[in-house]
This record gives sequence, C-alpha cells and structure tokens, in this order.
Amino acid sequence: MPNLKGRIALVTGASRGIGAATARALDAAGAEVILVGRHIETLVEVGSTLIHPSQTVVADLAEPDSAEQIVEACGHVDILVNNAAVAARMATTSVTGEVIDRLLDVNVRNLLLLIKGLVPSMIAAGGGSIINVSSVSGIVGTPNRAAYAASKGAVDAMTRSLAMEFGSKGIRVNSVAPGVIDTELWAKNKAIGGVEQQINTLIPLGRWGSPAEVADVIVFLAGDAARYVTAQTIHVDGGMGNTMDLYGGAV
Repeated sequence: MPNLKGRIALVTGASRGIGAATARALDAAGAEVILVGRHIETLVEVGSTLIHPSQTVVADLAEPDSAEQIVEACGHVDILVNNAAVAARMATTSVTGEVIDRLLDVNVRNLLLLIKGLVPSMIAAGGGSIINVSSVSGIVGTPNRAAYAASKGAVDAMTRSLAMEFGSKGIRVNSVAPGVIDTELWAKNKAIGGVEQQINTLIPLGRWGSPAEVADVIVFLAGDAARYVTAQTIHVDGGMGNTMDLYGGAV
C-alpha cells in the first residue's frame, strides 16, 4: 500500500463507481480526498465512509465554468484524478452535434482546463501526479462509440503531451484505460440475457473488472512507487485491449 499521508487528492466523478472506489483507496493510503461530483447527497455518502478528513465540491463538468469553480474551491492538490466522464453508445449515422459537443466538453475540454488551473500549485509545491481515466474504447475499435472513442483517444494523447510539458517540473501524468468494469454504466447491458457471458469470452481473464481493481492502479500511479512512470496509458481491462481482435469480436 502506497503511503500518501500528508497529500491532498482530488477525484472527479467521486460519487459512484470507479470514482468512489478511487476516493476510498486514496483515503486508505493516507491521503486527504476532495470529492467532486454533481450531487451533494452521494458525495456526502462516500465521504462518510472515509477515514481521513475530506472535502466535497459540487460541480458539473458539463458546465463551461466548472473547472474554474473547482480550482477556486479546492486550491492546491498533490494528486489529481480526472475520472468524471460521459459516454454515448449510438451509431454514427444517429449521432448529433449536441452529443459530440457534450462528450468533448466533459471528457476533454474541462478535463484540460482543470489541469491548467491546478498545475501551477503543483509546480510551486515541487511536483505532483495527474491520473486521467480513459477507456479501452480509445485503444481498440468498439462499434457505435466513435464519438466516445474520439474523446478517450484524446485523453491518452493529451496525457503524453502533458507528461512532456510538465515532467521537468516534477509532475507525472499518466492515464488508466479501464475495460468492462461492473458499474452502473454497464447495468442496462448486463441485464440482457447472455451479454455478460458473451463479453467474458472477449476478456482473457474471463470476467468483468471491479471499480476497486481500477482504483488500485490509480493509487499506484499516485504514489512514490511510480516515481519513474509517466506518459503511460495503463490498460486495466483483463487483457482485452491487447487481444480482443484475436477473439474475433467487439463490445
């Protein structure tokens, strides 16, 4: 377990799923966590499960000024986990400009603006760690997700660029690309008979991942054990991203 005592970590989308699991894992490692999400009730619920002092910031990353609002509310952080995102699964022939704009605003635009706002305090403190949550959809072709895949591919690309830009300032920037994780995002599809078993055949480990398994990798990247790791996209997908084409299928 990394020792993150004395460090402040900010997690967006912290009210459920991977975000909530990450907040708990960072807290267990000793960090003080700032929980960011759209609903105060769920943020308070997550905060009540933490050991160390925490702070809640209600903000919707779909709003144009949300990044500035978050920076103003929290000030300095040592660890930034950009987890909040929106997804869309639809044929490209049905996609609209509104859908594309929403995906890019939440998954790319405001993520980058949040980094812009928080990096100066990291530089002043001598460094920090930024972890962006991307997706297996940004790595392999997944049907009916072109707009979503474009946004997550952008996250991985900006991760590499930011790592180059801020590495000399002691700031490491990495991304984590989850595969099929058992969260509310997948609940509707999972309820369809046979879907879980079909997807399992595409995953070398033969099962869906859990939010805690993604959170553990994020905590590793946040800590000193990963002090020489930057500009990486780490797949947390049971092997799907590197083998799915061999199985002759797609999610």
